[in-house]
Amino acid sequence: MSTELKSMHMGQITSFFIPNVTLVGEGCSKEIPLRLKNIGGSKPLIVTDQGIVKAGILKVITDILDAAKMKYAIFDQTVPNPTDKNVDAAFEKYKKEKCDSIITLGGGSSHDCGKGVGFLAGNGGKIHDYEGVDKSAKPFPPYVAVNTTAGTASEMTRFCIITDTSRKVKMAIVDWRCTPGVAIDDPVLMMGMPPALTAATGMDALTHAVEAYVSTAATPMTDACAEKAMEFINRYLRRAVANGQDKEAREGMCYAQYLAGMAFNNASLGHVHAMAHQLGGFYDLPHGECNAILLPHVCEYNRIATRRRFGRIARILGEITDGLSADEASKKAIAAINTLSTDVGIPEGLKALGKKYGKDVKETDIPTMTANAQKDACGLTNPRTMTDAAVAGIYKAAM
Repeated sequence: MSTELKSMHMGQITSFFIPNVTLVGEGCSKEIPLRLKNIGGSKPLIVTDQGIVKAGILKVITDILDAAKMKYAIFDQTVPNPTDKNVDAAFEKYKKEKCDSIITLGGGSSHDCGKGVGFLAGNGGKIHDYEGVDKSAKPFPPYVAVNTTAGTASEMTRFCIITDTSRKVKMAIVDWRCTPGVAIDDPVLMMGMPPALTAATGMDALTHAVEAYVSTAATPMTDACAEKAMEFINRYLRRAVANGQDKEAREGMCYAQYLAGMAFNNASLGHVHAMAHQLGGFYDLPHGECNAILLPHVCEYNRIATRRRFGRIARILGEITDGLSADEASKKAIAAINTLSTDVGIPEGLKALGKKYGKDVKETDIPTMTANAQKDACGLTNPRTMTDAAVAGIYKAAM
């Protein structure tokens, strides 16, 4: 194997974080009461959002808990890109209802908000105290994460992303203690996801896999997870977007996003996420679509740092690279990402994305977002050093 294709972290001590127990497959959500009891929970706070309530998914879960005669309380006011205030409100409910455990139900927002509750319940203080890496000192309450989207992998990671409303910045909290004790990926709960959300979360998963694969902290274990994740996303995402009732595609995306989570949970990410976090914090734009738009631009910038790895990505995503130079093959990866993004209906640029959600994305905000992106922990493992000018240039190119 060429030097450039070897895992970049070989020869150093590495760590690997995943939940103690993971359930994947049709109907596995029925095991929630048993699994929560096994780790010491008896009265959970269910942290979820109004979309989950309106879709009837919350009732599916509460019916399971009711049948098991398990008491619970509900916080269903999680917002997209959850904020410090959102976490505080959820924690107040946790204390008021005298809960002893947590169930998060939804996509990344619900899991992040619930993890915020876990930090405060286990350690006290304010959520801002945990920004950075491994800032907690005490364990979480018993915690089961039930996933309803195939993208964020927040049900299994040690990442928690919370918006600081005073700074308009997404705080990246990376802490092994917030890894859920039990992760549940039941494709039945994902059947009702609309095509646009399926596409956005699927592209989020692709971003996780790609960034982990070219990360300076990649290992043989994360490489294996990232490669299989990309293979499954290429095989199943278009199908899941085209037909949400395609059970095989839904389950395939469960595995894909979880594998991508295993990759980035341990190899970390790169500047796509560092920059996307600023768009979410500044404009409250959806994380998955921000990632999807930025991904090809950041990959193009990173390409010269690890061309053979990008050539491998191209082949995994179905491109023919036989007879091509390393440089030519690496360019095919960018083409494949753009094609997939177009096929599943991602907006063409940040201005179009802003218009879709009634936001005015302005070039005059780029200096502030650039400065904040350069402070984001996700950028530490980007394969090519990012200057301020490079970050600003990518934001402009992605407009």
